[in-house]
Amino acid sequence: MQKSFTPVPAVLVLQDGTVFHGKSLGKIGTTTGEICFNTGMTGYQEIFTDPSYYGQIIIMTNDHIGNYGVKDDEVESDSVKIAGLICKRYTATGYSRINGNDSLQAYFEKNGLVGISDVDTRALTIHVRESGAMNCIISSETADVELLKKQLAEAPNMDGLDLAIKVTTEKTYNYGNPEAQYKVAVLDCGVKENILKCMTERGIYAQVFNAKTSFAEMQAFNPDGYFISNGPGDPGVMDYAINTVKEICEADKPVFGICLGHQLLALANGIPTYKMHHGHRGINHPVKNLVTGKSEITSQNHGFEVSREAIEKSSHVEITHVNLNDNTIEGIHIKGKKAFSVQYHPESSPGPLDSRYLFDQFINYMNEAKK
Repeated sequence: MQKSFTPVPAVLVLQDGTVFHGKSLGKIGTTTGEICFNTGMTGYQEIFTDPSYYGQIIIMTNDHIGNYGVKDDEVESDSVKIAGLICKRYTATGYSRINGNDSLQAYFEKNGLVGISDVDTRALTIHVRESGAMNCIISSETADVELLKKQLAEAPNMDGLDLAIKVTTEKTYNYGNPEAQYKVAVLDCGVKENILKCMTERGIYAQVFNAKTSFAEMQAFNPDGYFISNGPGDPGVMDYAINTVKEICEADKPVFGICLGHQLLALANGIPTYKMHHGHRGINHPVKNLVTGKSEITSQNHGFEVSREAIEKSSHVEITHVNLNDNTIEGIHIKGKKAFSVQYHPESSPGPLDSRYLFDQFINYMNEAKK
């Protein structure tokens, strides 16, 4: 029997002073974070549990959120990772899916998530697109806007913030079949569950390490390749991970990076990163593979980007993929090495499966290295 839910008034205040009013969802409380929007039409539970969203308050542009409830096995980590949720229509206690495990409201209460519904998300998204990423605060405890502005002023900016250390595994663990053909060392900066599944489906046995693990510790696993995971925060302040990736590249082993891992591979090879105006988040971003000439529809979630200008001046880093909306860099390869990365999410979840060939490319590199 599902519990009833009665929302209370809630308020959303942006860093630039813009105010939206709505109704509470999830836990009654107050939360701060960087506001950003996701244009995906489905897969909200995977989005909410993606560690890359840690510290961010998400606007869901799809009209209905919560309508199909939640399912225990459709998660990307062990808990909700977003800092807050903003949506238009919210289905709190009823859901349509027969094999669902619970309502979204019960799930949010269990995870302590604060949010706001009944907001004009179209107007809000347009505002963020035009004004850029900024912090915001949601409260269902107080409607005192001036008080909320003071609390918001104390929230740290995403630029310069190391958040990967907040979501990385505390202890090393193994994933997959120990008798598998390939062994891969995973530097966990916030790895998604579905990335590990895509690896094990291809005969990989993974050992997952804390983001601050040294190359020597990872090397002790005697892996065939190294994977640098996705994750939240500013890659430019992660000196510990950048240095580890440098050593991996110097060892000339196969390396594959996704999202934050892509940015770390770039930084390890002298390519700087920068904060984007409002980032890419959704499951319909068009990307062109410059090697094959083919285009693919991709799942994306990032607010930082690698410098095109620096890559074009580099003698050892080449561009392999570009975004067809804004021409930003979506993939690189380190010349003379079996090291490559993409800015987007080939494992999808949610999203299209166009890009999963990249896991096969990683397998091919490990095969070549074995020979």
